[in-house]
Amino acid sequence: MTFQEQIQQGIPQQLPQPKPYETNINHAPKRKEILGEEEKKLALKNALRYFEPQFHAELLPEFKEELEKYGRIYMYRFRPDYEMKARPIADYPGKSEQAKSIMLMIQNNLDYAVAQHPHELITYGGNGAVFQNWAQYLLTMKYLSEMTDEQTLTMYSGHPMGLFPSHKDAPRVVVTNGMVIPNYSKPDDWEKFNALGVSQYGQMTAGSYMYIGPQGIVHGTTITVLNAFRKINKEPQGGLFVTSGLGGMSGAQPKAGNIAGCVTVCAEVNPKITKIRHEQKWVNEIHENLDELVERVRKAQADKETVSLAYLGNIVEVWEKFDQENVRIDIGSDQTSLHNPWAGGYYPTGQSFEESNTMMAEDPELFKEKVQETLRRHAAAINKHTQKGTYFFDYGNAFLLEASRAGADVMAENPTLGREFKFPSYVQDIMGPMCFDYGFGPFRWVCASGNPEDLQKTDDIACGVLEEMVKNSPEEIQQQMKDNIQWIKGAQENKLVVGSQARILYADAEGRMKIAEAFNKAIKNGEIGPVVLGRDHHDVSGTDSPYRETSNIYDGSRFTADMAIQNVIGDSFRGATWVSIHNGGGVGWGEVINGGFGMLLDGSDDADRRLKSMLFWDVNNGISRRSWARNEGAVFAIKRAMEAEPNLKVTLPNFVDESLF
Repeated sequence: MTFQEQIQQGIPQQLPQPKPYETNINHAPKRKEILGEEEKKLALKNALRYFEPQFHAELLPEFKEELEKYGRIYMYRFRPDYEMKARPIADYPGKSEQAKSIMLMIQNNLDYAVAQHPHELITYGGNGAVFQNWAQYLLTMKYLSEMTDEQTLTMYSGHPMGLFPSHKDAPRVVVTNGMVIPNYSKPDDWEKFNALGVSQYGQMTAGSYMYIGPQGIVHGTTITVLNAFRKINKEPQGGLFVTSGLGGMSGAQPKAGNIAGCVTVCAEVNPKITKIRHEQKWVNEIHENLDELVERVRKAQADKETVSLAYLGNIVEVWEKFDQENVRIDIGSDQTSLHNPWAGGYYPTGQSFEESNTMMAEDPELFKEKVQETLRRHAAAINKHTQKGTYFFDYGNAFLLEASRAGADVMAENPTLGREFKFPSYVQDIMGPMCFDYGFGPFRWVCASGNPEDLQKTDDIACGVLEEMVKNSPEEIQQQMKDNIQWIKGAQENKLVVGSQARILYADAEGRMKIAEAFNKAIKNGEIGPVVLGRDHHDVSGTDSPYRETSNIYDGSRFTADMAIQNVIGDSFRGATWVSIHNGGGVGWGEVINGGFGMLLDGSDDADRRLKSMLFWDVNNGISRRSWARNEGAVFAIKRAMEAEPNLKVTLPNFVDESLF
């Protein structure tokens, strides 16, 4: 069968042969056993409902074995034989170009070069899934190949519920992930619902089909590192940045350090992912001996090298060793997946990677004890460095939250609302007041032709738009504009592409609209092929997360999620090609509500109309909420937006004289 025929087939009418478990692939760790006997039976019934009854007798023992061996039913037998990668949009079968663009993005999320655990359909973060099993993937791709522009596909946590009649301006796909009743949002609830096959953790861009590899966070990380050095009044050259995590999004850190121009040390316990990042040239060197690492760092600092060093081992060992040897750390953070601390997101000291994985599955209570003990050591070592002048910030991965729950010394001596921890979130100190309040966030695009020349042309178009805009931009956003122009000019030489021909660029509403409009015009003129627009959920409006995206909201509303819900509803009727809303993200199940979108530009007048309507709302919704919280940058930005658009009328806050109290 051709690729197109396999897509159109969906779930095969004849059972494919079982597939061997490939040991060279980076697999998800075994999930802990959490289902009772009746629940296991229910999980098997839930899995078998995808298949005709004549296949149940053969599939039942196989699915039972998967559930017992891995803690989940992935249906490995149904993994397709074709190469999993984003193809040119013309290669996909279908009646709708918008649907084809979604197929392209789904396959990009599962590309072996992109996905963290591709055979388990997990893109990043240890549990950020596109689908729960391969039957869902096959059925979804079939539906998309049949869809017209008068239908909408609804996705319930990876399950394609079906195609429903709609209209051309409705989203082609509406995605929800993990949207459970609030009182059932504890980590063990997720484990149970996921094992039953009724819910999944979509992370952010994993379950919304908009992940573009580590590049997706490189830009934000670069901005963060640059401005962390600015905060301590030091040039990055010769400065040392210490952090951890090379899997999924955290793999962006060494590349961002190189772009910023500093020395980066990034620890990782997983040998496979460390090797992959080195092969992809996202990290320059791998070290396994701490004494040798110390000497290498001292040389790099003295020579003011720009270099990234991976340490294959536990990050706690690095912090403690650097303290003993008096290695000065200028800025420090952590980007392990602590939203998922008990299932592979963070590893304890004192045992090997393999031993930890075994303990995680077979003795989860002991594993939890070891993790919390390590978190206490981790925080204690960081405190020693901060007393010497290190600037440490939480990178929104729930490090401070989980460390506090473990009893670590991370709480502020004199806490205030929103400043409970002794260390700031990077959003509180950098990204919030500098970027999000002014509307700057991670605008993304993917060249659906798959042609690298199209990506170069879109880079040039975007750069031209920004260079024209900066001539008349107000002083308050000059630094942001200049940083973004510098970024896009260096994008090609930094070789950021992994998987699809994609780019990320921090831009405000005006920039996003003008760049998108210029793309659409170039498509109409035949200069480039179609372009998919999107963004990270980690943005101005898309996410309500009290310890990350909205951590610089100090009016008491940071635990509300109105903004994220309003955002995805508003995007839906303003022209998005697909929308998503998730419980859970980089900070944990039950800790965040986040939404995303995708939009196909095809050169049409309809696309031009939709992009202007949707992108304006998508950004200014968040600015207005931040303005109402009395964030001064956001008040400035929303007033500017109202001057530019007469139909925008936003309620502004009145400021209270503190002396009245």
